[in-house]
Amino acid sequence: MTEARGSTGLNGTTHARRTPGTPCWVSLMVHGMAATQEFYGQLFGWEFRPGPQQLGPYVRALLDSHEVAGIGQLPPDRHLPIAWTPYLASDDVDVTAETVRHSGGTVGVGPLDAGEAGRMAIASDPTGAVFGIWQAAEHLGTGITGVPGTPAWNELVTRDTDSVVKFYQGVFGYRLEPTVSADFDYVTLHIEGHPVAGVHGVGNALPRDRGPHWLTYFEVADVDDGARHVVELGGHLLKSAHDSPYGRVATVVDPEGAMFSLIHADRRES
Repeated sequence: MTEARGSTGLNGTTHARRTPGTPCWVSLMVHGMAATQEFYGQLFGWEFRPGPQQLGPYVRALLDSHEVAGIGQLPPDRHLPIAWTPYLASDDVDVTAETVRHSGGTVGVGPLDAGEAGRMAIASDPTGAVFGIWQAAEHLGTGITGVPGTPAWNELVTRDTDSVVKFYQGVFGYRLEPTVSADFDYVTLHIEGHPVAGVHGVGNALPRDRGPHWLTYFEVADVDDGARHVVELGGHLLKSAHDSPYGRVATVVDPEGAMFSLIHADRRES
């Protein structure tokens, strides 16, 4: 992964409508909303308030009164993978959804209005990785970044980058910056000169039970403590805390099976 350097205000708060293609929100659909809120509330210090109910019960997670993420209720008869889903900003979700279809992707939900908050769709790329599309109205997205408990980065984990980066470039207009390495397949997606997301090709190391998927990194004050806390709260450790060029990282799973990473980012400029 790499560090996203976007435009933020004082104390990491964000104010402006996101440029199309920028990750602007993350959302999780689960079966047990009460238990999930308890888990993330204890892990990240989140509080919750009701959000749009168009797809069923839904709450927004707040940190210091700023909205940072969403958690929704899956219908009992829907046995979908439990996963954090990034939403990518769009000025016109209907046009973006049509572009997704013409580019070989699939639109599974919407486009539809989410009350007065905005308009959304849920889509998948040609490899099957699921992402959201968000056209903001009253709800601009994540209201604070760069502090513990907030989304820090989103990364597509796939078999190889060549098979999918052209799709995202065609839909959202990203500038692609591949990592020049014989043994590391990684492409950073840029908008207006800023890295906003990554695509990591892991070849045969891709878990067979997950397939290509988006992975959300959450900022924490101490990755080792955070990973231990996940386990204490009923989650599992997938990849132990380790140092990377961008900070200390661990990958974990919540009690319902949603995978995510914890990071304490190294923000020293190169």
